[in-house]
Amino acid sequence: MLDEADFRARAAGFRDAFVDFDVYYAGKSFLCTTVARWVAEEGLCLDVCSNGELTVALRAGVDPAKLGYHGNNKSTPELARAIEVGVGRVVLDSFDEIERLATLTTGRSGDPVGVMIRVTAGVEAHTHEFIATAHEDQKFGFSISSGDALEAARRVLELPGLHLLGLHSHIGSQIFDTSGFEVAARRVLALHAKVREELGTEMPEMDLGGGFGIAYTTQDDPAEPSALAAQLGEIIEHECRALGVSRPRLSIEPGRAIVGPSMCTVYTVGTVKEVALDGGARRTYVSVDGGMSDNVRTALYDADYSCTLASRASTAPPVLARIVGKHCEAGDIVVKDEFLPADITAGDLVAVPATGAYCRSLASNYNHALRPPVVAVRDGVATVIVRRETEDDLLATDVGAHEGESR
Repeated sequence: MLDEADFRARAAGFRDAFVDFDVYYAGKSFLCTTVARWVAEEGLCLDVCSNGELTVALRAGVDPAKLGYHGNNKSTPELARAIEVGVGRVVLDSFDEIERLATLTTGRSGDPVGVMIRVTAGVEAHTHEFIATAHEDQKFGFSISSGDALEAARRVLELPGLHLLGLHSHIGSQIFDTSGFEVAARRVLALHAKVREELGTEMPEMDLGGGFGIAYTTQDDPAEPSALAAQLGEIIEHECRALGVSRPRLSIEPGRAIVGPSMCTVYTVGTVKEVALDGGARRTYVSVDGGMSDNVRTALYDADYSCTLASRASTAPPVLARIVGKHCEAGDIVVKDEFLPADITAGDLVAVPATGAYCRSLASNYNHALRPPVVAVRDGVATVIVRRETEDDLLATDVGAHEGESR
């Protein structure tokens, strides 16, 4: 369930706080045509990282000039389509990709294609290994320390069909302080200055990425957009003065921080089972009608969530509960530990908040489960914006299921 007013308010909050920045909503967190329209209506740009996400953005009527195209393995057809529709910027991730774009733009008429170079700044973000993206040993970007990032800039500047807009850095996800951004900004701006000094070009832009954390549980304490804007702006101003360079046009890419808190998932309880633990303690296992097919983050990132009994009030004493899915995996856990009323039973509804980011985007048909709908709510009115899958959807691509039908 997606709260439209809350989504729009969070989008506007970033837009208004980062008034001197370009704010790109990270579509990978959650995207459908309705959400893409909301993003455009709130004055944000949109980041996509696949041909499918690009298709959704275009179907929603988003101005291609306000689109950024990410991805570590963009194919030649994907790059060709991005150029054809007029995507505002392509974020380069490899020398292979530079060569592909060079081939596609050779002899091409019209304006050069705007590109940014994604760099790895060697920052160890304090987050899970799988969502930390600025250390050296991983798949994204060009290393600053090895010299690859400077070489990438050199090659781009030699290609008349490309326009080097600037450098792009993303240090990870679910980050709660700006210390990592400060270290990354210092290293990226040092490269920015080096490009000016050695290659004779002062790039007009710089992207600091996203990854701003949200409150999944009461232990999380995220910063407000206004505080983030002030801190990041101060960091950039200080480093630019120290290096003697002009402040580039900055951009950020919040996704989770906008859509994450705006959505919750509502499950129906099916089975309740009490299990004995070591030392005599007991835990109640509450099985629901979903699980890792609609939220794989607990299994994938060891993510924490909270939950609440949503269908009724209860005065029963609390019991330690674990919310688990219906899939054939011991790791199919939605909420690892939470206190729920002892009288929780089949048919009750359990709500898990802050599921807007990456839950539906990473959803699967594991065990041939049907993916649930997404319902937007505003002013007491509910509207389905992504319908529930059906068995016909499930079988549509199963060639064997259509044997005997006319082709």
